[in-house]
Amino acid sequence: MVSLGALLLGSLLFVVYKLPAQSGLEDEPWRGLRYRYLDASSGGWREGAGPINSSKGAVGRSLQPLYQGNASQIAFLLYNDQPPKPAWTPDVSSHGHAKGILLLDQEGGFWLVHSVPRFPPPPSSGAYTWPHNAQTYGQTLICVSFPLTEFTKIGRQLAYIFPFVYNYKLDDIFAQKFPDLVDVVKGQHIRQEPWNSSVMLTSQAGTTFQSFAKAGKFGDDLYSGWLAEALGMDLQVQFWPNSPGTLPSNCSGPWQVLNVNQTSFPGPAGPTFRASEDHSKWCVAPRGSWACVGDMNRNHGEERRGGGTLCTQLLALWKAFQPLVKAIDPCEGDPRVRKSGEQRTKTQEPVWT
Repeated sequence: MVSLGALLLGSLLFVVYKLPAQSGLEDEPWRGLRYRYLDASSGGWREGAGPINSSKGAVGRSLQPLYQGNASQIAFLLYNDQPPKPAWTPDVSSHGHAKGILLLDQEGGFWLVHSVPRFPPPPSSGAYTWPHNAQTYGQTLICVSFPLTEFTKIGRQLAYIFPFVYNYKLDDIFAQKFPDLVDVVKGQHIRQEPWNSSVMLTSQAGTTFQSFAKAGKFGDDLYSGWLAEALGMDLQVQFWPNSPGTLPSNCSGPWQVLNVNQTSFPGPAGPTFRASEDHSKWCVAPRGSWACVGDMNRNHGEERRGGGTLCTQLLALWKAFQPLVKAIDPCEGDPRVRKSGEQRTKTQEPVWT
């Protein structure tokens, strides 16, 4: 079996930013399937190789072990608060607002944190596909390879998040080695304080990441209630603004948390798009070196749900995300924040989270 580390295209990590459909031409065959790709050696964002629904791209190749005949040699957890549609629709409202994939073999594994509803398809589907309903809006995915030892910590983080696991394979030696992941599969989660946890994770390549995870009983916004203070940085946050109860930019504390309302990729071709076209979830320090990719929005409902984000001071990541912020929502009456010339307009959107 080819090791999962090799399947990560030889990179320390990769980030994929699926572009909104409106950023492309109306009649182009890849409309809603184009993406930008980033890793530690790519020199910034570059055009994705083919459409994102291709099994030959970064995401498709990394998930191929799920759909191959040698799946008996791997362990995996697939979790999503909006799982692929089964014959019945589970009530996931008590679970975390979290989307991700763990895929392990005997040599190591990866954690892929993303924003994509109904993704990925279960192994029983037989092939990697991209959900049709995830083509319209922007999405982000971050994939990092870790040594096996780090998955004990990841399992504990997931116990705070309380994800809805809709498919898994965790038996024999993997179940013995990772009892915390077994508990996550069983639906067990943190039931006593503290209601949040931050741990350092070291990738296969030696890059350090900080995982932030909160339980529903934390009862506050991930970004303004914890992350900005923990990092000691102002933050600019991109999230899905079309859900009910969106939180405004927050300048009440020592660190500002400002909502992004327009994103623009560098270069004459851009593209540039509004937050209302973008289901991705990421944040960046405007001055500093922190960048985070996760699966949580800023709204009242998610203050009471588990979730988290994966942060790093990897300079290549910060340099890629920091210039993307085209415009932000200022705090009301705060002269320190430059106002955007464009006001966000609320539109009727699908009920996505």
